[in-house]
Amino acid sequence: MEDRKLTEKESLEVITSMIAQTKQRYIGDGRILLMWGYLVTVVSILVWVMLASTGQGVWNFLWFAIPLIGGIATPIMARRQHGRGGVKTFSDTATSRLWTIAGISEIVVTIVCIGFRYFADTDCWSAMLAYTLIVIPAAEMAQGLLIRENSLVAGALAGLAVGITTVCCIAGGIVLSACWYMPLFIFAFVAMMIVPGHILNHKAGKEK
Repeated sequence: MEDRKLTEKESLEVITSMIAQTKQRYIGDGRILLMWGYLVTVVSILVWVMLASTGQGVWNFLWFAIPLIGGIATPIMARRQHGRGGVKTFSDTATSRLWTIAGISEIVVTIVCIGFRYFADTDCWSAMLAYTLIVIPAAEMAQGLLIRENSLVAGALAGLAVGITTVCCIAGGIVLSACWYMPLFIFAFVAMMIVPGHILNHKAGKEK
């Protein structure tokens, strides 16, 4: 028996259902956004305070606490969330791979920056800041558009604006002084992750 072709209306209903299921699955992941947002914010403030009070560059190693803690916590939180979400859809897979690409690219950039620092005696960590604030907002915006969540899109746009500002400063030779850039960097992650994370959790609470 030949398979029946879906009508246009039925196709739209299937797509809408997939998006709704993905949004329901990931709407609880506001907790993951909050974890990353607060983690980056706390570490950024700690590094800023320690550098300002001691003047010792060794405190920059605290930045590595972000991928270490976040990299361990994210898979655990994601498995718990997805385990309650039913069958995995194409939208789920697309979202997961999107963030996997972003995470891998961040690791590559970190390795390259370390290589420049120790083999070429060149400090290019500002490139890491710029790259992070371009790639992460792009991934978040794509996810927001995929699951039709405006808070993610708006937060990503705010983060992207900071990222573009960072690129322009580097290109123009403007020093990214901690006194004004660190608050801007922190603002980007508050806008990208903390605010949308609370909005997503609020919506999840209302649905329940």
